[in-house]
Amino acid sequence: MSNPNKAKGDRAELEIAHYLSDKLKRTIRRKLGAGRQDDTGDIDGLDNWTIQVKNRKDIARTIREGMKQLAEQQKNANTDNAVLLVRQTGGTWLAVMTIDQYIALIE
Repeated sequence: MSNPNKAKGDRAELEIAHYLSDKLKRTIRRKLGAGRQDDTGDIDGLDNWTIQVKNRKDIARTIREGMKQLAEQQKNANTDNAVLLVRQTGGTWLAVMTIDQYIALIE
């Protein structure tokens, strides 16, 4: 029997990959192999970016845990940019990053 939480996460990753592909007019794909020790994020197709995707009800916990995972994945991927994409109940997506990541984008 499959894990319902994993299936929910997989669906969220596919959903955001399609959304980003549509909005950015480029091929964005879900990476396979989540949870590996050398995990480099959930989404592929944006150069120099590490993207972690989460879909949980408890937003505060999701952000706290997701940002920790994102830092590890960014280190593994050796990218300059990183963002946590969180799907809220109801379907709205949030993009979360550290203040230093944000400043680097607007400098």
